[in-house]
Amino acid sequence: MTHHPVSSSLRKPDHPVNPAFINRWSPRSFVPKPMPDADLKIILEAARWAPSAFNVQPWRFVYAHRDDAMFQTFLDLLIPFNKSWAHTASALVFVISDTIMPGDGERPDQASAYHAFDSGAAWAHAALQATMLGYHAHATAIGDKDAIRKELGIPERFDVQIAFAVGKLGDPADLPDGLREREIPSTRRALADTAWTGQFKG
Repeated sequence: MTHHPVSSSLRKPDHPVNPAFINRWSPRSFVPKPMPDADLKIILEAARWAPSAFNVQPWRFVYAHRDDAMFQTFLDLLIPFNKSWAHTASALVFVISDTIMPGDGERPDQASAYHAFDSGAAWAHAALQATMLGYHAHATAIGDKDAIRKELGIPERFDVQIAFAVGKLGDPADLPDGLREREIPSTRRALADTAWTGQFKG
């Protein structure tokens, strides 16, 4: 059963972008098998090269492979809806951001206004790299941040942004009721309704 690259009439770009952007989507059905650690490291390496304000690189990642002892702990830290499908992923990754922008000798440490934005850029890099390797990644809502900090040993200055599941695309028939029919790549609003010259029009 071949799922990659994406072929859908809903996914026709308005302009000729690289196919990686169209082939990236967020499925919930994964083949419940381990992935090589080297592949996950490539995905996280891509995230490492994301842009950030003053190059402070606020993102951090904590991960567990499905055959790791911590995988069930990671799963339990998701909200129940996401736990219902993410259990088949090959790996789960928490995206964490440093809320403090470190000083550099010319400026003191200060609260970062961009840590969430920059960490989002890192997640996008990871998702695209996963697609290029033949995997898919799906960002998920998390549960109790205090519980996550406690379980994963995350200091208070760091904010927990999201988790994401990674794996090879599985059979939608294995998803819980209510999710099977949603297991298709989504469309996007037209660029003309999203980007404008001069003034906001939305």
